[in-house]
Amino acid sequence: MNADFHGVYAALLTPWDTNGCVDFAAHDQIVDFLLGAGVDGIVVGGGTGEYPHLDLTVRQDLINRTIRRVDGKVKILASIGTSSIHGTLKLGRCAIDAGSDAILLPMPHFFRYEQDDLKAFCERTCSILKAPCLLYNLPAFTNPLQVETAVELLDAEPHILGMKDSSGDRSSLQRLADARKERNFSLFVGDDGVVFDALAAGWDGVISGIACFVPELVRKLFQDFKAGDLHKARWAQDDLQKLIREILRLPVPWGVRVGLSTRGLPAGEFALPLSERRKRQVAALRSWILTWFDEVSEQLEWERPVRVG
Repeated sequence: MNADFHGVYAALLTPWDTNGCVDFAAHDQIVDFLLGAGVDGIVVGGGTGEYPHLDLTVRQDLINRTIRRVDGKVKILASIGTSSIHGTLKLGRCAIDAGSDAILLPMPHFFRYEQDDLKAFCERTCSILKAPCLLYNLPAFTNPLQVETAVELLDAEPHILGMKDSSGDRSSLQRLADARKERNFSLFVGDDGVVFDALAAGWDGVISGIACFVPELVRKLFQDFKAGDLHKARWAQDDLQKLIREILRLPVPWGVRVGLSTRGLPAGEFALPLSERRKRQVAALRSWILTWFDEVSEQLEWERPVRVG
């Protein structure tokens, strides 16, 4: 198997209605928006998609629907994280049968495990599924995968073709890049705040939640860096940092939901009811994003956002 994953991948948000059911029509509109924006790939069922809120049947439906909608235009990674190997294998089989280019394997969530537990989990999953796989380190919400454990798996498991790291740990960027001296594999950064640093360390791309609603900026950062225009790439990272600071005033990934709705896309409901304070924060963020769009629109090629509310 060859590691052939690089570029800007957008992590899909899951839109749902007031009853907590997935709005599949809205989901299709978001997928179409991302395809039109020129991303290199789409991730379905990851952290931005808030996968712990969804049962396995719905997640299988989302995987199948996304792959059909994309129809081979870009690469698809299906994230198959659950709290146990049983659900993970069920989702993995679904992703493989549906035609996903690779599976994205988060570590189990909720209960805490040690590194040898996680290594055994990844080894067993890969030995059963026998499909292209990228490890997914998401320490804010799942068991953290240490660099040493990841390198052992990347060196030993032929089905593991790369890794997405959302830790934001700058110290691990060069360590993981150096590990490729023994075997080639793809490295994706999952924390939008360190994209420039990851690319400077030789990483291959970014899997970005923010790219779900502003793919133009993340693509600009990536393309400017690859073109050797580090000044413009640094500008894009700085502007991305401003956006990150504002959206993180809300729980992850509520800011992405606000951003999509600000652009006139159907983002759906929040996972929890909004308190009065949160309602004020959402309104303030929407106003800030509209102003921010005005500030960066001259540098980016995009349709003007629809002003809503």
